[in-house]
Amino acid sequence: MSRIVLGVGGGIAAYKACELLRRLREAGHAVRVVPTAAALQFVGAPTWEALSGEPVATEVWSEVPEVLHVRLGREADLVVVAPATADLLARAAAGRADDLLTSTLLTARCPVVMAPAMHTEMWEHPATRANVATLRSRGVLVLDPGVGRLTGADSGPGRLPEPEQLAEACRVVLARGGLAHDLAGRHVVVSAGGTREPLDPVRFLGNRSSGRQGVALAATALARGARVTLVGASLAVPAPAGARLVRVTTAEQLGEAVLEAAADADAVVMAAAVADFRPVSTQGAKIKKSGTGAPELVLEQTVDVLAQLVAVRPAEQVVVGFAAETGDETGDALAHGRAKLARKGCDLLVVNEVGPAGHPSGFEGADNAAVVLAADGAEVVVPLGPKEALADVVWDLVVARLRR
Repeated sequence: MSRIVLGVGGGIAAYKACELLRRLREAGHAVRVVPTAAALQFVGAPTWEALSGEPVATEVWSEVPEVLHVRLGREADLVVVAPATADLLARAAAGRADDLLTSTLLTARCPVVMAPAMHTEMWEHPATRANVATLRSRGVLVLDPGVGRLTGADSGPGRLPEPEQLAEACRVVLARGGLAHDLAGRHVVVSAGGTREPLDPVRFLGNRSSGRQGVALAATALARGARVTLVGASLAVPAPAGARLVRVTTAEQLGEAVLEAAADADAVVMAAAVADFRPVSTQGAKIKKSGTGAPELVLEQTVDVLAQLVAVRPAEQVVVGFAAETGDETGDALAHGRAKLARKGCDLLVVNEVGPAGHPSGFEGADNAAVVLAADGAEVVVPLGPKEALADVVWDLVVARLRR
């Protein structure tokens, strides 16, 4: 059981923290809620106390004999602030200690996650951007807000990520413990999911990829301090909180999105299952059954996104490919992977053997096993385990190849 301090800033999104609190408690964590005085204008102390089973205080004068303003930060395994308002970000960046929450932030020696929520103009203001940069430089994981409906009729960047996403971010950070933010200041691009090539308005040629491995790569990169762009094709799982999500469908769309995002990226990880073939023509109306049998399906090759990426990348950019392989009469999955690495010219290639539905690794499941091949001949075997574990191995290898 981990001890979590849930800080709540004074924004309308404070109501979402109630659901985050419930999810953290259901995961077995002990949670102490520390709201600001302004946060209590939106959700009252009785609500926090009932949901957490812990007392609620906002000022350093509470529980003075226990030195609460120091003890909470010292004893916590994680401090998460949601929502983190513009005012709270400013006070935290300045090192203020004018209430219990900011005092806890100063005394915390555990990972700190802050989830901003505010109007777009406030998020984009140079002062807020500078405060975020300051906090990130100190090792605080400041998530980028979501894009969507804000207070009133406003819409744009500044929305608090959904509680499910925030709970998952907390889980990933707790699983990593106190590891350094070795991707801080880096921009990484991850592709995830399976592309779909349309046959007609209701059918497509696709694959079984859920996007779990790519999402795990994005989530672990965020936990390690990176700025993450996730290019997602038909994801079956939510994107991690803090990632900039670019939704695509086809291989062509994915290629365009990855190349655009990769222009200023330090590393690109192509975890998506990109279709190798697509129909030569797409029918404008649903293909109907007829007495003459099934229609003939003519395919053509799609664009080779990984090869395109390698051809135009800056010299210092690290590129990682994924190869979902099966053995055949010409060789096993690893032999095919070695040939693909030589052909593609990327720095690393993650080879995982896939099989039919129910196979213990690869598509759809929560676990994966792989061999990571390097251009310099090194091979790293990753045994069957959670996809987050494979993701961390990949980022370890990427970090070792990044130029300082």
